[in-house]
Amino acid sequence: MARIRLFAGAADILGASELILEAATAGELRRLLVAGHGTSAEQVVSRCSLMVDGVRAAEDEHPVQADSLVDVLPPFAGG
Repeated sequence: MARIRLFAGAADILGASELILEAATAGELRRLLVAGHGTSAEQVVSRCSLMVDGVRAAEDEHPVQADSLVDVLPPFAGG
């Protein structure tokens, strides 16, 4: 299972700074993150960048391995 680190607004809306989840792709991971958390979580997570093992997962098909480290990064001011 992948280790998911949540930062700023993503951590606030999901109520955790770290999760352990099993997902095969970045798109599946996004769906798991918002499941059961409502529209507000979907709005926040959809704006976040996912960094999978230090590489930006720009496409939903980006693979996530069982031992991946995924950072969920909301947009930051100025960037």
